Amino acid sequence: MRLNGFMKGAVLAALLSSTAALAQTSEDAPVYLIADEVFLDGEDLLVATGNVEAMQGERRLTASKITYDQITDTLTIEGPLRITDENGDVLVADSAELTDEMREGILQGARVVLDQQLQIAAAEMGRSQGRYRQMSKASVTSCKVCDDGRAPLWQIRARRVIHDTEEKQIYFEDATLRFLNVPVFYAPKMRLPDPTVKRARGFLIPELVSSSTLGTGVRTPYFLPLGEHADITATPYLSAETTTLELRFRQKFRRGEIEVNAAGSRDTLRPEEFRSYLFAEGSFYLPEDFRLSFDVETVSDDAYLIDYDYSTKDRLDSSVTLSRHKYNSAFEVSGTLFETLRSFETNATQASRLGQFSYEHRLFPKAVGGEVRLGVEAHEHTRESDEDVVGRDVQRVTANADWRRSWVFGPGFDFQSMAGVTAGHFDLDDDSTLTQAEDYTIPYAAATLRWPLQGRGPDGSSQILEPIIQIAWSDASSFNVPNDESTRVEFDWGNLFSMNRFPAPDQAEDGLRANIGAQWTQLGQDGTYSRLALGRVIRQEREDRFSETSGLSGLESDWLFEASVGKLDGPLLSARSLLDDKLRLAKAEAQLNWAFPRGTFNATYLWLTEDSAEDRDSPVSEWTFATAYKLTDTWTGNLSWRYDLENDRSTRAAMGLVYENECLNVQLSTSRRFTDSDNFDPTSNFEVIVSLLGFSAGRAGAVRQSCKT
Repeated sequence: MRLNGFMKGAVLAALLSSTAALAQTSEDAPVYLIADEVFLDGEDLLVATGNVEAMQGERRLTASKITYDQITDTLTIEGPLRITDENGDVLVADSAELTDEMREGILQGARVVLDQQLQIAAAEMGRSQGRYRQMSKASVTSCKVCDDGRAPLWQIRARRVIHDTEEKQIYFEDATLRFLNVPVFYAPKMRLPDPTVKRARGFLIPELVSSSTLGTGVRTPYFLPLGEHADITATPYLSAETTTLELRFRQKFRRGEIEVNAAGSRDTLRPEEFRSYLFAEGSFYLPEDFRLSFDVETVSDDAYLIDYDYSTKDRLDSSVTLSRHKYNSAFEVSGTLFETLRSFETNATQASRLGQFSYEHRLFPKAVGGEVRLGVEAHEHTRESDEDVVGRDVQRVTANADWRRSWVFGPGFDFQSMAGVTAGHFDLDDDSTLTQAEDYTIPYAAATLRWPLQGRGPDGSSQILEPIIQIAWSDASSFNVPNDESTRVEFDWGNLFSMNRFPAPDQAEDGLRANIGAQWTQLGQDGTYSRLALGRVIRQEREDRFSETSGLSGLESDWLFEASVGKLDGPLLSARSLLDDKLRLAKAEAQLNWAFPRGTFNATYLWLTEDSAEDRDSPVSEWTFATAYKLTDTWTGNLSWRYDLENDRSTRAAMGLVYENECLNVQLSTSRRFTDSDNFDPTSNFEVIVSLLGFSAGRAGAVRQSCKT
């Protein structure tokens, strides 16, 4: 039945004063009452009995009896009563009495569930000033509570709990944290955010850390929001060997964001030094589709990042970049500062300062068809040292223009042509063995013929066979500058049909050559996948500027072989190798990736022969693997290992175990770095992190405990 104004006011007050979101509900929404019987007892007492159900919008109240006394302005509700709020909060009580315009009240045997995850049970719950829930002899948990009387996995028991529904904070007095009903921690006063808070000031989950170099210590993060879009996390890290303060600052803007991570330490490893590091990065979207990005990296000494496990980088780079990429153009200008942390390198003779500008534009002339690309690039890198040869500085400007077009004819032939020219100027300083300035012009042209053939296998699989041949020519005979930027060349299917396989314009391929290859791909109806690719480069004249192990030197390159087999949604094995005509390997790499319902598995094997041109005095042979496996619904294990087969030793290993259910997350991890150098000693680390889920610092997990024995 639709209530009259008198009963509507009573039930509406009960609904609004008994739930957390008082200010968020419209008092104009109609209230409906369903009951077995509604009657007036005298002139001032209204009674609803028998399966009472009151509804207002998404809110719902059920009780066995509701009595409203107009003279005393008192609403009495006999339970069991249950109130479900529009945001999912649930309040259950044995009985309730509300007074003072329904803003004050007491509930007996009350239990409230906040945000469908945090449960507060109390012998008595009172409500005052329309915003405070005051609970006595309360127990708080996000764990499943069984009816057989067993204690939840964890709970916080307190003499008094106050929930401020406006500030969304929960205050505890005389609080004891219990695991399996065993007291483990006591606090006379404590404050925690309720589950609806996304960013709350206060301490985060502490971390127990044990290191072979820094001893056993604890990290205690403190989170401080700075408005809605910025925050600082300060983390003291204390152990017998170090006193460290770690800082993280984050801020989001309307069109960008920045993040700064830093730390400062006094420790026993270098007692005379104040050790520190700072990493900062940010990006901003500017008008006219421009983007500005930057990163800053600096550290006080070579070993600090490794000692504290902040990063494994052995070269730092700080840069700023302004760029814009559109359909027909690309623009970028950047500056970078490098700093090496390697013991066998010195910053004075490394190219530590780099500046670069590039612009490319595409045109589509209708008169000749195809596409025209125009580009220009300016580059400079300098060294701190003025010493001859090892202190060489390089400045270059390069411009190129080319035209390319493709035709499809006959039985599916795809013919592509390209012609263009590159011109540039090099300036060299601090190198008496070379000409100090060099101007050059390199014309080039290429013609490529592809013939993709598609068919169906007897099992219904789709198969594609594509032979490719490319004839390329360029005249770089007058081009003679030192190789500063193209010292590492990778030969793979991605650059087999490139005009220039050197990664930078400081080197260019010369002469007539044929790039040939073929690839076969099969995709089964059940998701199976196979691919084979084979190719090589044949030259008219020898090319000796490539390193021996690159596979590209000489008249004929090594055979490039690539293969993949497996399933797109299952285990997939990929391999790549370079073989000479005698089937001797120069490089080999294999990778296995597998994602399955209960975990993942990844393994990689790498083999490289020695090559002094690539600063590799001995062969490299190593494998790495990493796996994560869900042991049960609540336990997950992970393991990673890197092993040096050439030297027959492990280089790094890590192992972890994670337990998570609806109310608890426990992370155990240990790692060992075995490498030993002038700057670093082998180290081991162990971490323990315990998170109580259900508060804003940790959302409830998906797996719930069972109440079965």
